[in-house]
Amino acid sequence: MDDNSQKGFGKTQSKTNIPAKVHQFEQALLSLDRLAAERVLIDLSDSSVTPSQYVEQIIVPALDHIGSGWEQGEIALSQVYISGRICEELLGKILPSGRQSLQPHPKMAIAVLQDHHQLGKRIVHSVLRASGFELIDYGAGITVNELVDRIKRDEVQVLLISVLMLSSALLVEDVRLQLDRADLDTTIIIGGAPFRFDENLGQEVGAHHTCLNATEGVELVTRLAGIEK
Repeated sequence: MDDNSQKGFGKTQSKTNIPAKVHQFEQALLSLDRLAAERVLIDLSDSSVTPSQYVEQIIVPALDHIGSGWEQGEIALSQVYISGRICEELLGKILPSGRQSLQPHPKMAIAVLQDHHQLGKRIVHSVLRASGFELIDYGAGITVNELVDRIKRDEVQVLLISVLMLSSALLVEDVRLQLDRADLDTTIIIGGAPFRFDENLGQEVGAHHTCLNATEGVELVTRLAGIEK
């Protein structure tokens, strides 16, 4: 991305028609047009809308709709994949890399359990950092045993797990069991498509909290950290 496009983020614009921008952004993604997608986000640089807010208002709804289209056989898997990659690139640009922590908070980590779909984790990780929280990124494709070993090593107090597949979501129960056997009181926060489709799944696999989007994640972590807003 060139310097001129980067400078576009942060300009003040008039009030934005969010549903129309979601449609424009989705069409840009389906056309595999990264520059057009970036222009939509540049146009959203309204003083009343923060970058983390339009992640939730534009990027997440567009990707959810694209995912639904794939499930219904209307969108190719390649479009879903490349749309996700484009959004990952844009996230690295529009969201701050992080700032000094608001105040001391529990040691946190985030991971994609077993599968390699990183976009949900990337969104949550970026928004948390933009909100002043530091956390360890364990990446994607990590196994239950690897995850538990790292939690022990790093003395993680709050663990955020992102999953896309139901088979991966069910493995959260194994993580909880191993943590309990090790007498660790790590708080498990989970999110991802399986938990949106089944509101009881989080409780069934032993998670302490379920968050449906990055905004809920920030609000929950803020409460857990005891930070007054």
